[in-house]
Amino acid sequence: MEKKYGWTPQCPLRLPEKIREDIKVAMKQKDDHIRDALRMVISEFPKITVPITLESGKKSFRCKKTEEISNEDVTGLIRGLIKSEKILLDAKKETTSAFLEILQEYIPKPADEYEIKKWIEDNLDMGSLKNPSSAIGAVMKHFGARADGMLVKQILGGMVSS
Repeated sequence: MEKKYGWTPQCPLRLPEKIREDIKVAMKQKDDHIRDALRMVISEFPKITVPITLESGKKSFRCKKTEEISNEDVTGLIRGLIKSEKILLDAKKETTSAFLEILQEYIPKPADEYEIKKWIEDNLDMGSLKNPSSAIGAVMKHFGARADGMLVKQILGGMVSS
């Protein structure tokens, strides 16, 4: 079965455009959960700002225009919504929700332990490092928000001790 909703970095549409397209599809198919979740994401777009300097020299911010909003901006918003939803679910002693699952379809999949380990083995000379923690920066720079810093630290610690 083909996935109707969601986004990956390989998608030809930018993330903000894909979300708008998916809302249209969800409305036509009367899929209220998808429509409402994606509307929630779009309602957060005004929080994406760019710093400006006013004529008086005072610094301020303005909302980014639709064409200025990047995939990274929207991914950051979605990650914030996911974090909030997880806190809410913890309080309710639940593990997941339809809203959380929908949001997770619109962010790049996290790097797993195997992928991180393979990249470290292929790109870093662990023998030349005085301290395994000094490699965390390089790994995090490569994977960005896709890698969990604690997992990277754990992997590097395990590679040095073995």
